[in-house]
Amino acid sequence: MNFPLFRKCETFDFEKLFKRKGYAYFKNGAYNLNIIGIRSNNNNRVTNEFDDILVVTYNVPNGKTKRFVAFITTEPGLYYIKEKLLNPRGTSILVPAQYRGCWQIAKHQGKYKALCQKKPVRVYRDNNRDEIYDMNPKTIETGIFGINIHRSCEFGESTKVNKWSAGCQVFRRAEDFDSFMRLCEQQANRYGNSFTYTLINETDLL
Repeated sequence: MNFPLFRKCETFDFEKLFKRKGYAYFKNGAYNLNIIGIRSNNNNRVTNEFDDILVVTYNVPNGKTKRFVAFITTEPGLYYIKEKLLNPRGTSILVPAQYRGCWQIAKHQGKYKALCQKKPVRVYRDNNRDEIYDMNPKTIETGIFGINIHRSCEFGESTKVNKWSAGCQVFRRAEDFDSFMRLCEQQANRYGNSFTYTLINETDLL
């Protein structure tokens, strides 16, 4: 786990970064969530660890700003990189960008509520089965690929990504995921079942 990145995300000014990138940053109303994934800089190595970060910034009804931070993975696990390609063109790796209204609360694999993809996103395709994530712009595809935001194990926490992600954004700890979904329910109750997710790189925080 990348604890220095976690600590940096606890205080980093994402609003300023989003303004510089031309991304939307939501400040109007309570529980209007900014859901942000930060991909750890590991020189594209497959660590098979939950070493990326998910941050949610939002206002509560009294106007105070809150922040939620948790360990996730934004990349597929070793199993789907080396052992089993679900697509002959390669395993999906979400391209960093802001994806407006691309997720909704629905059942992940028909099992439990999560944020499930409902509009097209962009992914790299990695098909050479080594332990390096190949993020080649020439392989980018756009579509609905089931890139969901969900948890790993039902209880406790997972130490390795392995089969938990074939390109999804996946929480390490079940408790963190449950807290995240409670925030999402608050937003859905107020603004409808549509969620924006922004994926950036650790280098964007420099």
